[in-house]
Amino acid sequence: MSNRNFVLGVAAGLLLLPQGAEAWWNSDWSGRKPFRIDTSAAGANITDPIGTTPVLVRLHAGNFRFDAAKEDGSDLRFVAGDDKTPLKHHIEKYDALLGEALVWVEVPDLKPGAKTEFWLYYRNPKAVAAEDAKGTYDQATALVYHFGERGQAPRDSSVWANHALDAGATADGALIGSGLKLDGTKTVSVPAGPSLAWAAGARMTWSAWVKPAGADETGVIFSRREGGNAFAIGLRGGKPYVAVEGPTGPQSASAATALPAGGWHNLAVTAGEGIVLYVDGAPAGKIPAALPSLGTTSLIGGDKGPPAAAPLAGFPAAAPASIPGFKGDLDELEISKVDRPSGFVQAIAVSQGTDPSKFLAAGQDEEGSSWSSGYFAIIIKSVTLDGWVVIGLLVVMSFVSLIVMASKASYLRAVEKSDERFQERFAKLADLSRAVAESSPLGDGKALGSSPLYRLFQIGVAEIRKRTGAGRGLSAEAIEAIRATLGAGLVRESQRLSRRMVLLTIAISGGPFLGLLGTVVGVMITFASIAAAGDVNVNAIAPGIAAALVATVAGLAVAIPALFGYNWLLTRVKEVNATMQIFVDELVTKMAETYANGDLDEPAARHIRAAAE
Repeated sequence: MSNRNFVLGVAAGLLLLPQGAEAWWNSDWSGRKPFRIDTSAAGANITDPIGTTPVLVRLHAGNFRFDAAKEDGSDLRFVAGDDKTPLKHHIEKYDALLGEALVWVEVPDLKPGAKTEFWLYYRNPKAVAAEDAKGTYDQATALVYHFGERGQAPRDSSVWANHALDAGATADGALIGSGLKLDGTKTVSVPAGPSLAWAAGARMTWSAWVKPAGADETGVIFSRREGGNAFAIGLRGGKPYVAVEGPTGPQSASAATALPAGGWHNLAVTAGEGIVLYVDGAPAGKIPAALPSLGTTSLIGGDKGPPAAAPLAGFPAAAPASIPGFKGDLDELEISKVDRPSGFVQAIAVSQGTDPSKFLAAGQDEEGSSWSSGYFAIIIKSVTLDGWVVIGLLVVMSFVSLIVMASKASYLRAVEKSDERFQERFAKLADLSRAVAESSPLGDGKALGSSPLYRLFQIGVAEIRKRTGAGRGLSAEAIEAIRATLGAGLVRESQRLSRRMVLLTIAISGGPFLGLLGTVVGVMITFASIAAAGDVNVNAIAPGIAAALVATVAGLAVAIPALFGYNWLLTRVKEVNATMQIFVDELVTKMAETYANGDLDEPAARHIRAAAE
């Protein structure tokens, strides 16, 4: 029955242990972090279909340990929530020194109103770069400009390689890395590749982030012209609009609210059965017409059609050259050959915006099977020499206290067993005088050698023999003298029981103070090094302070076991002392009953004389 209960207890304990994460994708990577996309009502609240989506993962010092990954981020890997399927990704920006990174990850078949998880794996010094920019976007994506190039034409990250024909000015500190700065006069040309050719009634999705330079901004952001057909997206009095010209004449749709200056907003246009304008993921206008046939070069930042071209809808009849270009910043231009669902447009607006926390959230880092690569390893590597000196002293103190507790527990166990055997034999003594007269009244003394009671009994017997050698009884003064002698023996036995217990009290009281000393010295050294370097950085302070606290932890690790062991041993010592005190009282009482009534009878006196001889 006891074995069965033990097995059930072990099983219950295992069930109560924290459950580990799913199987590790690859043991070569020793760190990982979970990410969760939330399109439910509690998150981004996207209810329309989304589909396969490139998700922007922003890494910073608050959610990622750059010191644990390679300097260029080449060991980053993304794996789906099943912890088996690798996800395509590419890095737009990675700066380990500043603690900033922008990574695009393809999330297949993203569902609305649900939570989707994936993993970021890192920390593999042997890993090589595995970026796949073209694989991050599906085949329907015709163009993606991140505008991360400086002094060069924007490069297309999609599989179609629709690289721009000329360079533009770089806008530093854009919404997502670097952007394109437009001054209203200079444009950037986009080639007329096969993937960008629009037949009449073609389906298309256009998306970009814009930041107007001023309030009530008017200008063309993107345009295409071919013969009498035209297409343009821009701002009119600060209000976003989309305009088309085709066989049915010019038509346009405009948002009801103007965009404020200095803020980033997502503009998107989808073309299918009709042309829909979106502002920050929400529908803002619609043209009940299809796209006209367009296969020529596109312009970013203006509209420069031929002299005979008609003006776009909403502008006064004038030469196209008078139609102003957009003034402000542009970032993350994407064009697709399909009309993306509204959930996709909303996901882009939320995930790439200034507050993506409702859409994407990072979880806690997890460590692989190697303990030496986790937080503990970082802390241990940061411990200074003075800290190791203190920790070494504490280790010696802990070793000594463990030896004392083990030896003292073994000694007390032997004492308690010997005392039990002695008490059993002593209880069978019917006549104390006969026992005093015999040389071994309790049998083999070797079996009782560890018993303090047996040693006290021997002291009492010796005193009785000394004072009753001539056949005399014991006077009151003699009994008190024997009691005093037994008391002295009891004190010596108590001292023997408490021997080396002071080492435990030193560990209990001295361990934490010694650890605190190491912590204070470590913190002082950390702040002194920061003052000398002149760089106040939490990433520089944290490891030193964490390492300094290791000394305090070591001190507590010494004191806590010593405290528990000391209290447990002290309780057992008190029980043995109480047993000895009771035995002394019983022995004195028996002496008084046996020897305090005058002279001994002749047989008892003869036995005592024989024992003395």
